Amino acid sequence: MITVTPNARSREDRAGDPLDGLVNLFDLGIVLSVAFLLAALSSLHLSGAITKQGLRANAAKPIYIQPGQTVAPLPTPGRRTIGQGTQAGVVYRLTNGQLVYVQQAPAK
Repeated sequence: MITVTPNARSREDRAGDPLDGLVNLFDLGIVLSVAFLLAALSSLHLSGAITKQGLRANAAKPIYIQPGQTVAPLPTPGRRTIGQGTQAGVVYRLTNGQLVYVQQAPAK
């Protein structure tokens, strides 16, 4: 048997504030936005760009130099470069030992 006291609340009072549901939806929105942010950042593969020596350059980015400047080769001891691609230009060795890269005209 349920005893009713003068201090007892009705069922409507126990429902709480209707704005409490909006607060929970706001919290859910924050969690989802953080999850989408982490998913977007992980799709950029930024973890592979940072090494112990610092930031690593992306091999897909073109390197622009001014006419007359020289490019020094990067030492890669014990590494092999393997891949597939298309010819991007022609390299000529001059009589003094310098290498000259001539970019091909785009195919039409």
